[in-house]
Amino acid sequence: MRRPALRATGLVLAAALVGGGGAAVAATGPVPDRGADARADRPASSAMTRSAAKKSLRVATYNLSLNRATQGQLVADLSDGGNEQARTVAEVIQHVRPDVVLLNEFDHDDAGEAARLFRENYLEVPQGDAEPIEYRYAFVAPSNTGVPSGFDLNNDGTVGGGDDALGFGLFPGQYGMVVLSRYPIDADRARTFQHFRWQDMPGAALPTDPATGEAWYTDEELDALPLSSKSHWDVPVRVGHRTVHVLAAHPTPPTFDGAEDRNGRRNHDEIRFWADYVTGGRHARYIYDDDGRRGGLHRGASFVILGDYNADPADGDSYDGAIHQLLDNRRIQDPAPRSEGAVEAAELQGGANESHTGDPALDTADFADTAPGNLRADYTLPSRNLRIRDAGVFWPTQDDPLSRLTGTYPFPSSDHRLVWVDLKP
Repeated sequence: MRRPALRATGLVLAAALVGGGGAAVAATGPVPDRGADARADRPASSAMTRSAAKKSLRVATYNLSLNRATQGQLVADLSDGGNEQARTVAEVIQHVRPDVVLLNEFDHDDAGEAARLFRENYLEVPQGDAEPIEYRYAFVAPSNTGVPSGFDLNNDGTVGGGDDALGFGLFPGQYGMVVLSRYPIDADRARTFQHFRWQDMPGAALPTDPATGEAWYTDEELDALPLSSKSHWDVPVRVGHRTVHVLAAHPTPPTFDGAEDRNGRRNHDEIRFWADYVTGGRHARYIYDDDGRRGGLHRGASFVILGDYNADPADGDSYDGAIHQLLDNRRIQDPAPRSEGAVEAAELQGGANESHTGDPALDTADFADTAPGNLRADYTLPSRNLRIRDAGVFWPTQDDPLSRLTGTYPFPSSDHRLVWVDLKP
């Protein structure tokens, strides 16, 4: 079948309007970062030394749940500095102080206004007892979430709603993402894969209807259906003389479907995409980006895979060892970030956590205790040519004063925790 026309204009438009920066990158004015050498809390609130902080590149991922039910609501909520949830997640970021951070579940708007407002009204303003932090560079681009497909993708007999969008969402851009960086982003070399079609992945785990054995999606639906439920981004960040590729994504949860497991299979292949991309060579020949460029990452490139991948290596509903496609990849290393707060939460909450076989210290998300329980869903996975200095999950124990930032359900910030890794650049 003919590959659909590729479109990349949304990236340039959306990103160029954030703070008036160049294509795909936004730069605010040079405001001094008053907290550049402030302490960065470990999960138990221990501090890095000033010298260690200067020698490390701290990269993080944070699903901060800044999604809203209606289009434009996030911009309205961030228009001043008074939104409590935004203040709380901003304080988490200020305490951990990553140099580069991927924000998941941050609603996209074409003007990039929400990203600008979050930086100016929250991150660059002291929250609680934390110091402000400035990110001069931001990468934003459209998401497949909430984009109407025009098809009955969930086969319920009607067309419309979140389940029939190209990626689940009630409006275009819901559950989007943003990369913030204190180092320059190389906009000209950035790649997005929003429109790569699922069917164009060789051996794709496409679903079948268990009642009939026939393909779940029609040929017409597959012609329109992308692999990415949001998007996949390769965002090159220049750190001194070295480039580190931030590989950002947020695969769909492997739930909210039926026996056909269409979401579980899509989650699996969204994760596989990065495994093939970083392996490169013949494994990545099928890949094309939104500008029509083919192939994966060149051998020897440095990268960090970031995001909420909605897949635990031991527990939960993942399809066919989904996250092991990354954890077992020879080009990737797992820093296995841990926290004492996750162990404490699993013990206190019980329920589904009692039947888990994975190490609770690695959990990054506090989910319902009946099912699926707390899971490791969020990852910071560097290439093997980067040296890991340290890693952790911001999940303080209840006797830590900073536990007010994570809390218990209903959470003051998010049901996910910020995950970070320190690298020798």
